[in-house]
Amino acid sequence: MPDLVVGNAVIPYTLRRSPTARKARITVTPDQVEVVVPAAANDDQIARILAKKRAWIFEHHQRMAERLAGMHTIRRFTTGAKIPYRGRLARLTVGTTAERLVSISYRSGFTIDCPHQIPEEGRDAVIESELRLWMKTRLRHDVQALARPLAARLGTKPRDIRVKDQRTMWGSCGQDRVVNLNWRLVFAPRQVLEYALAHEMAHLRERHHGAAFWSVVRSLMPDYEPHKAWLEANEHLLGYRVIPVEI
Repeated sequence: MPDLVVGNAVIPYTLRRSPTARKARITVTPDQVEVVVPAAANDDQIARILAKKRAWIFEHHQRMAERLAGMHTIRRFTTGAKIPYRGRLARLTVGTTAERLVSISYRSGFTIDCPHQIPEEGRDAVIESELRLWMKTRLRHDVQALARPLAARLGTKPRDIRVKDQRTMWGSCGQDRVVNLNWRLVFAPRQVLEYALAHEMAHLRERHHGAAFWSVVRSLMPDYEPHKAWLEANEHLLGYRVIPVEI
């Protein structure tokens, strides 16, 4: 992985050549800096792009590092640990079961029963994977329940609503009338999820973010402003960081 040096800072980045890109695109997320360039771009052109954007990359990388430092951390998926869920920290209660599959339920906290035959050193990874699948499924149920009254108010509905693992956006609505939502919205308060969905569904009426668009959003969710502000301030903190420890 190449590095960009700005002063004393060394910033690793991934370089990806895209056959469909018409110009360079740089994305900075808490996980990585990605530089996408047209397939025909040569090394000198890429170097000039990075030199032109080096201050911007440094500023956004530092900002992401500060936000990442504020993200909730977890060391072990064991009883007493907490993970974010619907805007709160939910406590884990972990036990074992003679069944072959992990069992997960939620009531003011997560109760997780893990098959006893799974070795201790592999249990955390299994629990985290199953929790992620459980939360994605729960988010799909939540979205479907929220979408019905929104569609009734809007007078139309999307062709489909999909929960996806998106790196840089919390939602989108394409020309195909398919609404995509980032699964990490399961970590946000429910009203923030409703705002994100209302925002994308409003694009079924208005494609651009003009006054008419925000009028549609308000018709769907009259008190959307604080939830919009929350998402803008916290979108990069949705989730948690795992700090590896030796078992």
